[in-house]
Amino acid sequence: MDKKQVADILEQIGVLLELKGENPFKTRAYYNGARVIKGLPGDLQALVESGEIGSVKGIGKALAEKITTLVSTGGLPFYDELRASFPASLLDILRIPGLGPKKIRKLYTELGIDSLEALEKACQEDRVAALDGFGSKMQAKILEGIAFIRKHSGRHHYHSAAAAAERLLLALRARPAVIRAEVAGSLRRHRETVKDIDIVASAEEKDRAGLMTFFVTMPGVASVVAHGETKSSVILEEGIQADLRVVSEAAFPFTLHHFTGSKEHNTAMRALARRSGLKMNEYGLFREDDSVIACSTEEEIFQVLGMSYIPPELREDRGEIQAAREQAIPELIRREHIRGILHTHTTWSDGTASLEEMAEACRDMGMHYLGIADHSQVVVYANGLSIDRLHQQAVAIRELNERYDDFRIFHGTECDIMPDGTLDFPEEILAELDYVVISVHSKMQMSEKEATERIIRAMSSPYATILGHPTGRILLGREGYALNYDAIFQAAVEYNVAIEINANPYRFDLDWRYVRQARDAGVMLSINPDAHSISGLQDTFLGIGIARKGWLGPQHVLNTKSQEEIAAWFAAARQGK
Repeated sequence: MDKKQVADILEQIGVLLELKGENPFKTRAYYNGARVIKGLPGDLQALVESGEIGSVKGIGKALAEKITTLVSTGGLPFYDELRASFPASLLDILRIPGLGPKKIRKLYTELGIDSLEALEKACQEDRVAALDGFGSKMQAKILEGIAFIRKHSGRHHYHSAAAAAERLLLALRARPAVIRAEVAGSLRRHRETVKDIDIVASAEEKDRAGLMTFFVTMPGVASVVAHGETKSSVILEEGIQADLRVVSEAAFPFTLHHFTGSKEHNTAMRALARRSGLKMNEYGLFREDDSVIACSTEEEIFQVLGMSYIPPELREDRGEIQAAREQAIPELIRREHIRGILHTHTTWSDGTASLEEMAEACRDMGMHYLGIADHSQVVVYANGLSIDRLHQQAVAIRELNERYDDFRIFHGTECDIMPDGTLDFPEEILAELDYVVISVHSKMQMSEKEATERIIRAMSSPYATILGHPTGRILLGREGYALNYDAIFQAAVEYNVAIEINANPYRFDLDWRYVRQARDAGVMLSINPDAHSISGLQDTFLGIGIARKGWLGPQHVLNTKSQEEIAAWFAAARQGK
């Protein structure tokens, strides 16, 4: 098992122990262990084989033994027994936003509720509202949560699907029969969640049957949905469906374009082709006499139609076709444009790596600066920094910066926005910092008007630099709070506050659908990983896909600036207030 799989199981053990009503110290040990494993640099198997896993801070003897068993055997009897002690359907209830293991235990033990269906029925009969500690408001929120789960049923986070797709793609490309192979579908368009994985490959007709047999028998395939000569579908061990389509080399660019989508983009493209006297489908581009117009790449397809190339991320029928006809597709931000990483956490609050470890990892990525933004004092559950500890951290950062001549650590904070819009630290303390990320972590059930006014008041602070994860959404977990985006963007420009594209794949917040609107309003955006570990720094690059979907160029993104430029921007943003 890899780090993610081990961490997921440790987290699930913590949940199951809470459901059983175990000692909170025991359950917390598993949650902490999962957090430590997620943030471990290097190879977990090497740590286990060397026997050093037990010396890792936060991993006790009992936990080290269980981790060793998981890594060595791929299973853990203790975990299996825990799972078997509850109905499998009970765990589905954990997906409801705001409903934790303690409340689910109460529902299970007092009302016998062991599934979403049973919970929905109990809510409809008002039995949940009558339960001590619940009430009618919580009952209504539970029904909303059940509706949310059903709405997003069968969807997967981008990064999970992308990792699985990359594994499949590498294996297929290694087959001699494969001429070309690419990921298509919503994954190629970098949608924030996806239903399945689409792969398009080209091969000679004589090789297709063997290629399909290879695909459906690959390691990691849990079951076969369909096995044909041109299309096969499997369910992977991750629970996501993967479809492979194999076509001729001549048809490949057309099939890739068609199955990349979106449906709306394809409809508009076919309409454009018809107006030009052509017919377009997944097999080719045809003249009125059905003769084929040969194209070897997607770029050539767009060229024949008198258009510039449309990057996959933009293919949502949101103005990209008209822009391509006018040769007005902008230069989009790319990975190499990013020069620094902002909004990261360390062991000073709830991160898993030290200041020095985060800085060195950032330098190893070729970055020129790192922004530390550990939590502010009110966030007790995340070990938020008191004013005294913030001052101690400032000393530690100064000492580290003295060691670098090609790199700089900017000292910041992720300062909580209080319910009334004030900030968690007083202004004289915020004035001592290089920059300030302001974020909401509490009282999220506000009306659109209240939530908007709260954030705008916070942005008006002379020391607010970046608005973090603007809507607080958790993908497949909870909807973000409602905001008046026009008002938020206007205030961001007025108060010189950048808005974050939180690149954590469980957030991707700001939503790409509003990124372009923010850009057009004149807002500066910042692609931030909100990293709590060394591996989390890499999430920055996932955020680039969201920025591209929002039509952003490098000039629209704060952390494409050089070290000197961003220091000047921080200073100018304060002076401008």
